Amino acid sequence: MPLEVNPDLLVGTTRWADAAIYRLTSDIALVQTVDFFTPIVNDPYDFGRIAAANSFSDVYAMGGKPVTAMNIVCFPIKEMDKSILRSILEGGLEVIHKAGAVMAGGHSVEDPELKYGLSVTGIVHPKRFITNEGSKPGDLLLLTKPLGTGILATALKARRLDEKTTHYVTELMATLNKDASEVMMEVGVKGCTDITGFGLLGHALEMAKASNVGMRIYVDKVPFIPEAITFASMGLIPAGSHLNQRFCSKHLDIAPGLDPVMIDLLADAQTSGGLLISVPEERANILVDKLLKRGAPTVNIVGEVVSEPASVIQIR
Repeated sequence: MPLEVNPDLLVGTTRWADAAIYRLTSDIALVQTVDFFTPIVNDPYDFGRIAAANSFSDVYAMGGKPVTAMNIVCFPIKEMDKSILRSILEGGLEVIHKAGAVMAGGHSVEDPELKYGLSVTGIVHPKRFITNEGSKPGDLLLLTKPLGTGILATALKARRLDEKTTHYVTELMATLNKDASEVMMEVGVKGCTDITGFGLLGHALEMAKASNVGMRIYVDKVPFIPEAITFASMGLIPAGSHLNQRFCSKHLDIAPGLDPVMIDLLADAQTSGGLLISVPEERANILVDKLLKRGAPTVNIVGEVVSEPASVIQIR
């Protein structure tokens, strides 16, 4: 398919971008994204919250402010009670309001497989947005949520997750990246992406390719949910993690002797994961301090940007 080209389409389908940006005026550009998926938790209300938070993340990764959201629903109306759908939509609405956005409508279709998500429109200044193309050699890489939600969602489906961990991972996935986005805009960074289905490795690789740089990740600095390490060590690895590893395999430089379980965790497909922010070293401490004051789930400097080899993720 030919790629769309328009002088006002500032960010489109090229360069692995998180969302589209379209200039309306010299001061306002639209940030637009859409995302939806099947349930990953049992509670309908929590599923709605998680799906909504996940849908907002691409706007936050670009430094945008969400303004409207529209529901996308696939629902087996003949097999499930409408009260389940109502709970999902109520959960989504709670998160929409937390984002400061307005629920402006949506669309539903009858489908044998339940799915829910949002189409989100935000605004940003056409000269002051962030992309995954902005990483520069010498930048530090900061992650704002721990990894492991893909593995734990698999454990939950297998009924092997305890109530305490289920509650923790649910709240983690339902947490918006709003504060992290606002802080990075205050501090002034140029490179960011959100960690979702391709895992930390896949999204870091996209950022490295888009920015024409390399990245070095230090495993001992990466935050993991402890229970995810336990289940990964037991071999409970979702298929998506293996696909992510294969996708990245030709672009990885893995230190000899590194525990393969750590690679599984780095490739774990996240739902509503944190932001991976590329920040100039001189601003890193300021960003860390501000994120801590905002109560970010984690504030970890997990690596650095290097000039060579480009498009390679070094794991140390």
